[in-house]
Amino acid sequence: MQQPPEPPVADPRRHAADTWVVVPLYNEVTVIGDVIRVLRESFDHVVCIDDGSSDGSAAAAAAAGARVLHHPINLGQGAALQTGFAYVGAQPSARYLVTFDADGQHRVEDVLEMLDLAKAEDLAIVFGSRFLDTRTDPGIIKRVILKTAVWVTNLTTGLRLTDAHNGLRVIRTDAVRRIELEQDRMAHATEIVLKLGRTKLPWREYPVELLYTDYSKAKGQSVLNSVNILVDLLVR
Repeated sequence: MQQPPEPPVADPRRHAADTWVVVPLYNEVTVIGDVIRVLRESFDHVVCIDDGSSDGSAAAAAAAGARVLHHPINLGQGAALQTGFAYVGAQPSARYLVTFDADGQHRVEDVLEMLDLAKAEDLAIVFGSRFLDTRTDPGIIKRVILKTAVWVTNLTTGLRLTDAHNGLRVIRTDAVRRIELEQDRMAHATEIVLKLGRTKLPWREYPVELLYTDYSKAKGQSVLNSVNILVDLLVR
């Protein structure tokens, strides 16, 4: 019996020319080179905003193929993202911007699928969500904290998300140019949702997998960042 033909393999560089990936960077020298090299396999434009790193992260990112913008001191992830937004928003060839974490927790495969969705449905924003399927297990404590942050975000922004503080996002540049972040630190994640919602542009969530690695757990990011999110939300 004749076997059916294999389905065509999607081109991993199908979004290479019109998408710019923004990576906030602070003291991730151990992993940033690998993160950038994997991104550069699919994207021509990868921009790291080095937020006052003291460990050689900026040099490692540049050596791996990223364009690096520098903050002379640590200003916070929100400030780093705003620098990236302003830079990419000024690029005539940029149609989409992707926010991508520097610690290796995000998957390029998810980015490509989110971009496919954005283009197929003419969406301005696609939010990654680790809670739309069961692939990601953040642990009980982190899940409770993140779900609380989602509740606060939905209450204050009027949007209904399942994972408001996932750093993986696809944003069309017409939306990028209409927002300016003022929250420098972790509360920026709620501010992004609020300001993107105010644009009234079409959006969707998309299921993604977060990779909680030994590296990120050793740095204490799994729970501490979630606590920081809540603290910033309450005091902003």
